[in-house]
Amino acid sequence: MKFNADVSSSRRKSRKAHFSAPSSVRRKIMSSSLSKELRGKYNARSIPIRKDDEVRIVRGKYKGREGKVTQVYRKKWVIHVDRVQRDKSNGASVPIGIHPSNVVVINLKLDKDRRAILDRKDRKKSTKAGEDVEMVD
Repeated sequence: MKFNADVSSSRRKSRKAHFSAPSSVRRKIMSSSLSKELRGKYNARSIPIRKDDEVRIVRGKYKGREGKVTQVYRKKWVIHVDRVQRDKSNGASVPIGIHPSNVVVINLKLDKDRRAILDRKDRKKSTKAGEDVEMVD
């Protein structure tokens, strides 16, 4: 059942919108979930990934590895994690791209903008604010 007439439910249009999304939209799509400790601390489930975050890989060949995010490669929809790389035949090492949905953030790089995002996403704070508001006719 379609709820909103303005949003297409076509697979073709959804895929086109996803893969031709601009960088600002890709940032939002490339979000990672927070670890249990951070989830309890910030009352948020996920956050867009960023360069100096520390992550644990939870899916795939490199499952269990931890490291710092060295690059967020929005064009390829991947992140590069420190010490997750393979050697080429000529001896050079190349970072392996990991999709952000396959990692869990274990340590955040916080600045004022990131704190503002977490404050805005804080679910416990928003429910308290909702109780104080009165309805006026």
